[in-house]
Amino acid sequence: MTVYSDRQIKEWEARAKKVRRLIIQMLARAGSGHPGGSLSATDLITALYFAVLRYDPKRPDWPDRDRFHISKGHCCPLWYAVLVEAGYFPMEELWTLRQLGSMLQGHPDRRTPGVEVASGSLGQGLSVAVGMGLAAKIDKKDYRVYCLLGDGEIQEGNIWEAAMAASHYKCDNLCAILDYNGFQIDGRVRDIMNLEPLVSKWQAFGWQTIEIDGHNMRQILGAYDEARAIKGKPAIIIARTIKGKGVSFMENVVDFHGRAPTKEEAEIALKELE
Repeated sequence: MTVYSDRQIKEWEARAKKVRRLIIQMLARAGSGHPGGSLSATDLITALYFAVLRYDPKRPDWPDRDRFHISKGHCCPLWYAVLVEAGYFPMEELWTLRQLGSMLQGHPDRRTPGVEVASGSLGQGLSVAVGMGLAAKIDKKDYRVYCLLGDGEIQEGNIWEAAMAASHYKCDNLCAILDYNGFQIDGRVRDIMNLEPLVSKWQAFGWQTIEIDGHNMRQILGAYDEARAIKGKPAIIIARTIKGKGVSFMENVVDFHGRAPTKEEAEIALKELE
């Protein structure tokens, strides 16, 4: 396991806070979008890009890059902010979010540097990631594949078909990341379609399960290290998170699943994120 210093942890925590600020700013300017799930997964994806993934922003199509796919595509504001921080395109592009002709649409597509596959229709992303993992094995490549899932979307059957296939084909180069914030667009996940017992379900499908606090940077990094070491089966990191994390009036408030902050709300949020 990699040993990370306190200084490194603090640097990544500071970067995650900056990503949260960018999410708020771009959504407020756009006047639409999805803050709740973007903020809940921020620590997970910040750690992934700046401590784990192998990539070259100057060559987005570098054949040996690790692959990342965001299955819950409505949370692309998070992805766009991270891609800017990683050097894929200038920050000015963020302020064009959801505008006609912008390369940063409300769901990601391949016009955006760093985006592998378009997403938006929920429940499809794990199948895409399994295909990427199988391609790596067929081509005898050593890149890894990571896929961010939302808890609401894993109520869909296609997720479980993909989970079964990944286990059957021993996709040990695949790591799913579940943003388990407990809310979906219509309310609490447990009230709409309860997922529990979630860990045993994934284990029954042949996956290695890793449970963490999705806002604890050291636990997140340890989970990525653990997943990388697993052989013969895929891994899923089940990250317990808070919807709207970092902004007090957004945390665990279902209305902010798909409502952008107003100008006044954004000012308050940015002060909290200083």
